[in-house]
Amino acid sequence: MNIFKKAYCRTFQFGLTLGMKLIRIPLPNCREGEGSRFKLIEDIKAEKCSHPLFLVEQILVDLGLVEDLEQALKKEGIEITYFHGIKPNPTAALSETVKKLYLDNHCDCLIALGGGSTIDLAKAVGILIAYPKKKIGDFAGILKIHRQIPPLFALPTTAGTGSETTLAAVIVDEATKDKYQIDAPNLVPKYAYLDGFLLHRLPKSVIAMTGMDALTHAIEALIGRANTKFTRKCAEDAIVGVSKYLLRFYENAADEEARNGMLRASYDAGNAFTRAFVGYVHALAHSLGGYYNLPHGYCNAILLPYVLRSYGSKINKISKTILGYLGIEDNTVEPYEALAAYCDNLNHKMNIPTTFEGKYDEASIEELAIHAYKEGNPLYPVPVLKSKEELANILRRARV
Repeated sequence: MNIFKKAYCRTFQFGLTLGMKLIRIPLPNCREGEGSRFKLIEDIKAEKCSHPLFLVEQILVDLGLVEDLEQALKKEGIEITYFHGIKPNPTAALSETVKKLYLDNHCDCLIALGGGSTIDLAKAVGILIAYPKKKIGDFAGILKIHRQIPPLFALPTTAGTGSETTLAAVIVDEATKDKYQIDAPNLVPKYAYLDGFLLHRLPKSVIAMTGMDALTHAIEALIGRANTKFTRKCAEDAIVGVSKYLLRFYENAADEEARNGMLRASYDAGNAFTRAFVGYVHALAHSLGGYYNLPHGYCNAILLPYVLRSYGSKINKISKTILGYLGIEDNTVEPYEALAAYCDNLNHKMNIPTTFEGKYDEASIEELAIHAYKEGNPLYPVPVLKSKEELANILRRARV
């Protein structure tokens, strides 16, 4: 990256960081603990709503995770319209489909019970309800939403994305295969329910990928240049929580303390990165997700050690701090390498591969790098700015 581009990026990031400190980003009304999902009923009534559009994957219904909540809602006379057609990496077209369902059934609020894709889809639908004459792609970028979306009640069923507390929604444009992020304070859900019961049947692979997603959020927020006292504390709490609970949760989803601890860690990481931003791990992961429909947490997990190593000694100071949160003292290698090795080892323990094993083509790397470069620069306040060629080289190293 040439000196003029670097100067532009850092100037933009400096202005954005100042602006973000002046913008009030709300926190959701957070309910925690097993059984907290039932507080949804009184919260819907408090918002003077009576007919939610309930977005939930069919598999979660089949697993019996929704039945008791559904019965409790109906008992209170709350009419429900359902949408079960959730897909990983929600698309612009799907957002339009669900918007029509909302309007046709005269719904007045949104319930999103699921992972990041479900909550992101609900946010996108909320945008289209607030701006019925626009397309979701019109809002790609930051601070383009100035109207209130319908009340959104978020019940995460994975511990990783932090979508229940972030101002972000990530949507795929099917035509261009571009995966873009929409950021606005009005997208923070009105209510979040951190109920570990909803996670007790998660497969190990999902626990692993989403847990590494939470760790990536916290690390990228902390090594970036846009932190505040609040985001540093949130990231610290998230990293400590992941180190304490992720492997326990992976080994035993019935461990109530572990699954609730990971939900809180994911929430804390979400609070950190929604204010301090992410970095090139996410830019590259979004590119791969858009082109190849690869799971976001899987991409983050594999890419994180590669990107940390690409920063090298420039992140030694903050890496040493993070290692302290993890309870690691390793004087045999530089701190950045010790942190990357910790992430490698965590992946290994949860059967996440060290490379993508050829899941994307060499011929597509240049285009993938261009998309990641455009997402990351100038937006993300990363510790070291990278060119398209440097991002392409990371993808080459991680491919096989």
